[in-house]
Amino acid sequence: MARKFLYVVATLIVLAIASAFAYRLFGNDIIRAALVPGGAFRAQPGMEARAYADPKMWVARPDLPGNPALWLPPGYSMPASRPRASMFFIHPTSYVSRDAWNGTVAGDAETNFRTNVFVRGQASAFNAVADIYAPRYRQATFGAFLTSEADAQRALALAYRDVAAAFDAFLAQVAPDRPIILAGHSQGALHLTTLLREKVATDPALRRRVVAAYVVGWPVSRTTDLTALGLPECRAAAQAGCVLSWQSFGEPADPSLVVDTYDATTGFDGRSRRGTPMVCTNPLTGTPDAAAPVTANLGTLVPSTDLSTASLVPNAVPARCDRARGVLLIGDPPEVGQYVLPGNNYHVYDYSLFWSNVRADAARRLAAFEAR
Repeated sequence: MARKFLYVVATLIVLAIASAFAYRLFGNDIIRAALVPGGAFRAQPGMEARAYADPKMWVARPDLPGNPALWLPPGYSMPASRPRASMFFIHPTSYVSRDAWNGTVAGDAETNFRTNVFVRGQASAFNAVADIYAPRYRQATFGAFLTSEADAQRALALAYRDVAAAFDAFLAQVAPDRPIILAGHSQGALHLTTLLREKVATDPALRRRVVAAYVVGWPVSRTTDLTALGLPECRAAAQAGCVLSWQSFGEPADPSLVVDTYDATTGFDGRSRRGTPMVCTNPLTGTPDAAAPVTANLGTLVPSTDLSTASLVPNAVPARCDRARGVLLIGDPPEVGQYVLPGNNYHVYDYSLFWSNVRADAARRLAAFEAR
């Protein structure tokens, strides 16, 4: 029996090594096969802004009971005074099924659990300075980002129409002179770039209300994209009315999956993005150029295994922008969870790695906005 057990263990080890080797060689192809929908995109009517009068259409809103955006880690408490700004937050992809190109607004239990985790771990960084509104939307499935099929673009366009309708409802629900913070991550950041182009860049009055736009986990070209967004890149820590963006990689970093896709796309001004630098804001400094040591990190959220809780750990990771292409490098890969992507890509943790610094950054930029 013992010998049979050893044979089984040996076999499992060989299989594990073979699987790891295959993943290293063909990992992206394996992911695509597992996650890209096999069926055709299903067209659906666009959402209207009035639909977002229903509280059920929001993941987070100031009047919602159990609002995940109000979560705080141990050691933090909400200020006694009401937040002075309002924030529109677009959550990242939490729908990963290949059954359909788009999720539903209501979602399923697994998707909604992930959505709440993202809002709790990301949007919560802003709750000291802003009332947070995070809409539900028919998000494109994760596999839409792994293929060039036209159906993927149709799925993303449908998702954005929901986001745009929700933003119109958001503007109608907040005071017309209230400062606004815009933020998103991953798919949410992609939709935010479209929102900036279509809503903010074309409306001077609205543009003057924007404290900052956090386009995190999605590449923005300094050369071909920024002008169309209507806001400049944040170059100073206390600058208001500007765009921040970063994509986190442990070292040694292999950002080829991101960079190769980016280089094959066309910028918002019609020119190729190939070889152009991405906007990279160091969230530890609030600037694009300065490297920051681990001691500058005020607190990283480290989730529990089941994602139900998180603890705040100071001095967890440093950060510096790679000047060649603009990815954010965080040194030796930290142990923050099991969702690190190929190439030492810490995409899932773009906010949580720097949670306390993002919180301080938002407060600093709002103070600069009010002083201005």
